[in-house]
Amino acid sequence: MNHLLPLFFFFFFKLSYSQILPLTILNSTITSPRLETYIIHLRKPNSIHPFTAEDHLNYHKSFLPTSSLTSGEPRLIYSYQNAIIGFAAKLTSDEAISLEQNNGVLHIIPDRLLSLHTTHISDFLNLHPKSCFMKDANFGKGSIIGILDTGIFPTHPSFKDIGISHPPPTKWKGHCEFKPAMCNNKIIGAKSFIHGQKDPPFDSDGHGTHAASIAAGWLVKNAGVLGNARGTAAGIAPAAHLSIYRACQSNGCLASDVLAAIDQAISDGVDVLSISLGGAAIPFYDDAVAIGALAAVERGIFVSSSAGNAGPVSATVENDAPWMLTVGADSTDRAIRATVLLGNGEELNGESSYQPVGFTSVLLPIAYPGARGGSRAKTCSDGSLNRLNVRGKIVLCHTGGSNTSIEKGAVVTKAGGVAMILVNDEMRRSTVEAGAHVLPTAAVGYNDGSRIVEYVASTANPTATIHFKGTVYGSSPAPAVADFSGRGPSAVNEGILKPDIVGPGVNVAAAWPFPVGPPALDAGNMTLPTFNMVSGSSAAAAGVGGGGPGVELSHPDWSPAAIKSAMMTTADVLDRDGGVIVDETLGEAGYFAVGAGHVNPTKADDPGLVYDLQPGDYVPYLCGMGYTDKQVSTITRQTVECSMFETIVAEELNYPSISVAMGSNMEKTVMRTVRNIGEEEAVYSVQIRAPEGVEVTVYPEKLGFSEMNQSRSFNIYFSTGNVGERRGTVAQGQLRWVSNKHIVRSPLLISFV
Repeated sequence: MNHLLPLFFFFFFKLSYSQILPLTILNSTITSPRLETYIIHLRKPNSIHPFTAEDHLNYHKSFLPTSSLTSGEPRLIYSYQNAIIGFAAKLTSDEAISLEQNNGVLHIIPDRLLSLHTTHISDFLNLHPKSCFMKDANFGKGSIIGILDTGIFPTHPSFKDIGISHPPPTKWKGHCEFKPAMCNNKIIGAKSFIHGQKDPPFDSDGHGTHAASIAAGWLVKNAGVLGNARGTAAGIAPAAHLSIYRACQSNGCLASDVLAAIDQAISDGVDVLSISLGGAAIPFYDDAVAIGALAAVERGIFVSSSAGNAGPVSATVENDAPWMLTVGADSTDRAIRATVLLGNGEELNGESSYQPVGFTSVLLPIAYPGARGGSRAKTCSDGSLNRLNVRGKIVLCHTGGSNTSIEKGAVVTKAGGVAMILVNDEMRRSTVEAGAHVLPTAAVGYNDGSRIVEYVASTANPTATIHFKGTVYGSSPAPAVADFSGRGPSAVNEGILKPDIVGPGVNVAAAWPFPVGPPALDAGNMTLPTFNMVSGSSAAAAGVGGGGPGVELSHPDWSPAAIKSAMMTTADVLDRDGGVIVDETLGEAGYFAVGAGHVNPTKADDPGLVYDLQPGDYVPYLCGMGYTDKQVSTITRQTVECSMFETIVAEELNYPSISVAMGSNMEKTVMRTVRNIGEEEAVYSVQIRAPEGVEVTVYPEKLGFSEMNQSRSFNIYFSTGNVGERRGTVAQGQLRWVSNKHIVRSPLLISFV
């Protein structure tokens, strides 16, 4: 199996932390230094006749100083028809300033680069072919999931349409850009949006193929990664159709491209849109993803988005708009076990996808390059081991530094080391990634790694070996929120609790391109593994997005907000052992990490009550944020005068989670409305676990329903005493509406200000 290692060294990647590249860097790779790409938002044109695509194009061109650049390239890159009222074009900064003075222009923003944020997920979520919810692998049948990512590897076995005899729904208006045609009843559409260029939608990175197979990959038997995690690979909605929108490359995604992809997905008629990318939180009127997502929601499209990979730092959550479901990442109960046996007899469990057969049971000497405190040697950075004697030894390395975990193994191998123990840094704590390493490796958590370091420091001749035990199920604690998962509160809007929910996003085995790039071989001729183990909130968002079709098909009259409510109020708040869900510290995960809890798609199909919102309900909320009329109009694509609305603050939005800011000796009341979608006749009683230091009363204490779709409102009264030293902290509680069949659960979060 050693001949596989260079390939997996090249394939494997760790999803990078979110970042926004400076615009000067962005321009240097795309246009001349004098030109930049801008997204231009326009006022809604006064026309009694509907615009055709050609009308939009001509209207947008009329705003440009010239139709083409001196190079002959067209200025106009995208003419949007659904996601926004406006277009993307190449302009100088002076031209942009001049254009913004035009009465028909609402807002101009420079383009920005956004970051890219399985076999066991379905079982862990209790979604398997024998469950009644999946109905013999027909889960998702007739639904269309749009994947906005790096494209797809269309000949992968996960995307065959064997068993999917049903054609796309009649509403489908998309098309396939693969030549020769590689689409089928599984992949019904594929289109590329890479800055207006006509590139094919092949996945040259792996991220998009991985996400698509998590959401809706067909059943593939004997799937695994380097022989591990074996089983039948299946997406969450294996019978759903896929429509692929390539808007990203390995270095990220331009906002103008993402907006064009959303624009096309709306036109095509997708039911669900999975967005596994994002950037640092910014005001919604500058956030192309948030604006495009609202346009999709207005068309009844359920949008699942990733919370980002910049955790566990506070206020790093991305995609924080309330109309999007924001999904954080947690673990499953599967481990690819690699156990470290120390010379003192102590055993410490780690993980690794590479499980060599017949690795020595003889204790080998340990080399610890970081013993003298040098950061580069401690992290086994490139060249740091050149003057050290590690030949024939197990090398102890730490995560972090200038190279990836997989690259550290290459450094160790080059220096003559025969194995590696990879220790998490303090920030990563217990979130251990099962990498496809290039040499025998055990990746261990921070606490276990500290014990190994202590052993090495206390022993004249420290020794160890690694026992590779393969795939193990039932690992605890599970789920546990991953260290990298984006954390709340939102950096720009603390009034809405984000993330909304968490789902499997650690060590997710799913489809992977072979070879990387346009397919040179038919899938049937593949001799190498075609699945990879990847971690990131992108995997979590794709998985939760794949759960959307089941709820949507069972309840076609539900709005995207109702589907989101169903997922949030039925989420699990306890782990598989009945304990609280923990984070990477192994302490209780707070609401800013876990949101409403761990997704449970089966329960979401029958939530009892929903907190619903219509797109128009967001207007008074946006006005209440202090946005100007122009800014709100930019977001909603409608002419808005905030003076005509009774504005509300974020905590008054009819959201399934309840987040309230309180000062000393303060009283506050918020109202919520729920709609009955359970039994025709039902009575719900309130149960409250009040946040510490806060008195909470709900009136009425009972909600009675006599028919379906009947709505009832209730008030929640909060009061505090002297906040004192608690200023700047938060307290958590829970509100539950309980009937004889349903429990409808909402987080209560109090921010002391």
